[in-house]
Amino acid sequence: MSKHLEVLKTYKLYIGGNFVRSESGRYLAAKSPGGVHLDNYCHASRKDLRDAVVAARGAFDGWAKRTAYLRGQILYRAAEMLQHRTEELAAEIARSSGVRLPKARAGVNTAIDRLVYYAGWTDKYSQIFGTVNPVASPHFNFTTPEPTGVVAIVAPDEPPLVALVSLIAPVILSGNSAVVIASEKHPLTALTFAEILATSDLPGGVVNILAGKRAELAPHIASHMDINAIVDASGSAELGATLKGGAAKNLKRYSASKLSATDWFTAKAEDPYKILDTIEFKTAWHPIGV
Repeated sequence: MSKHLEVLKTYKLYIGGNFVRSESGRYLAAKSPGGVHLDNYCHASRKDLRDAVVAARGAFDGWAKRTAYLRGQILYRAAEMLQHRTEELAAEIARSSGVRLPKARAGVNTAIDRLVYYAGWTDKYSQIFGTVNPVASPHFNFTTPEPTGVVAIVAPDEPPLVALVSLIAPVILSGNSAVVIASEKHPLTALTFAEILATSDLPGGVVNILAGKRAELAPHIASHMDINAIVDASGSAELGATLKGGAAKNLKRYSASKLSATDWFTAKAEDPYKILDTIEFKTAWHPIGV
């Protein structure tokens, strides 16, 4: 009996709601902690990053104009879709990161809870963080939070799913769009999660997920003039210096997340003040009686 030839899957990048190969044609091998060749995944280039930013910018206006209630419902729908594929994601996490299946399954459940948690903030953060300001004139004076624009997110290596969800949700709930650089060590989980986003109600381009070498993409993230903010959870001082250097030149907002691998499973990763990292405040005056 002849042996069946194993065909490894090539995980694609997620840009503009579509799964695409890298324009360079490059790919990398994803390996287990034991060195087993699991599958292949596309290696994002500078051009792929630029394409992702264009897609994010194109999606931003429509997403920001959606009602807060609707954005919350869409995030909740993503949680539903993730729940339907719990076993698949748990198996992906287990084989690529080496954790036992029960722990991987618990991680997926935490990610589901995290999406539901932040879905509840979409129609509340404005009231919590906005203000009505006392002024010495016959005017109403309001300060309201608004989305910043296109946000680049650099995900940590561990944990591959919970951290990813915990970073994306507070960014997009306010109306931002995102370009995400997946875990360099365990990228397959993020690329599988992209399949869940693609089958949810999230408009294409709101979240774009790239995989590859962070050090290769970081200078282009830092210098890109149409990226408005960076959320850096890489934990790398060298990478952070590169990102901050570019942000200082073109006035991007830069925030670093310094949570440990275990912290992502705790209330520290549910801090609603992380929403403030990627919003701007607008103050409006309105005459009383008009």
